Amino acid sequence: MQSVEQVVSFLEKYQLSLVTAESCTGGMMASLLAGVPGCGAVLDRGYVAYSPEAKQQCLGVAPGTIARYGLTSEEVAREMALGALDNSEASVALANTGLAEAEGEMDGLVCFACAMLMDGEPWVVSEQLRFDGQRNQVREAAARHGLLQLPYYYERLRQAVAAKLPIEAAGG
Repeated sequence: MQSVEQVVSFLEKYQLSLVTAESCTGGMMASLLAGVPGCGAVLDRGYVAYSPEAKQQCLGVAPGTIARYGLTSEEVAREMALGALDNSEASVALANTGLAEAEGEMDGLVCFACAMLMDGEPWVVSEQLRFDGQRNQVREAAARHGLLQLPYYYERLRQAVAAKLPIEAAGG
């Protein structure tokens, strides 16, 4: 996908509704979608959970997951996506957590996760990427990347369910 408008069209085509759970992008994914006319048919809601407490209280991220893997981890992103899915009417959840501004090897590292209910089970895929640039450049690039990857995440989930790959199942 090349544009946020195409993401909205994709969601409409597959009759999907989206919930976002954002940390480092601070609501930018939901805001980008909200800028597209007709997005109300596909955008259910957006959570901004910046602090560890917000991730735990709003999205059900386990304190043990944060303690074991850290706030910037695929494991936390996966739990954020699953929590957003559980706490919404949406059919797909997109989450991110990361460090838009840090010193050293964590600088620009963002973790993404996408969760869906398929065949009555929650399934989730995740990835982590590093973005270059200043703080807001990283945030904007991460927000756009997450949205534009949505069709790819959807296809990965669909293929995992079809192949019954247990590694992609939540908790697997």
